[in-house]
Amino acid sequence: MNQRCFWVTDSQLYKNYHDEEWGIPVYDDKTLFEFLILETFQAGLSWITILNKRENFRKALDNFDYKKIATYNESKYESLLKDAGIIRNKLKIRSAITNAQVFMKIQKEFGSFSKFIWSYVNNEPIVNKFQKREDVPTTTILSDTISKDLKKRGFKFVGSTVMYAYMQAVGMVNDHTADCFKYSN
Repeated sequence: MNQRCFWVTDSQLYKNYHDEEWGIPVYDDKTLFEFLILETFQAGLSWITILNKRENFRKALDNFDYKKIATYNESKYESLLKDAGIIRNKLKIRSAITNAQVFMKIQKEFGSFSKFIWSYVNNEPIVNKFQKREDVPTTTILSDTISKDLKKRGFKFVGSTVMYAYMQAVGMVNDHTADCFKYSN
């Protein structure tokens, strides 16, 4: 049996996420946006809660189509507040709309969100060599910097902890611990 990172539970959904997505570099803007939305909704909650609701989010948020989300009106906002399949937090739902709009401004400025976000790591994943759970940080100077920049541009729910989790999710940092079968030496 494969040994996984300390945070993976017995949930098959969690195992699949860890094995097939977490820490694998993502350069596609649509997928980068999906993870950004999921991470912002996760703030203050467990990741398994988000994974369990991911398909509901996909349906409710037009398959994470940032162009559509950016144009959501008050009626759509109200319908999302009533959708029991997602996290019904007023501020987080508003932030998804705002973040979609700012996401597109960054695309316009940099050519793609991918170019923008990956420039923070010189387009190469940071491969950490953490041995155990205690070694893995929840924030770094880099996540602080990205958080401040995104907030300055108008993003919401992008604190340093959220941004570090985002960096891990999209493979900007590889934080598989030494005892994990996905760890690369």
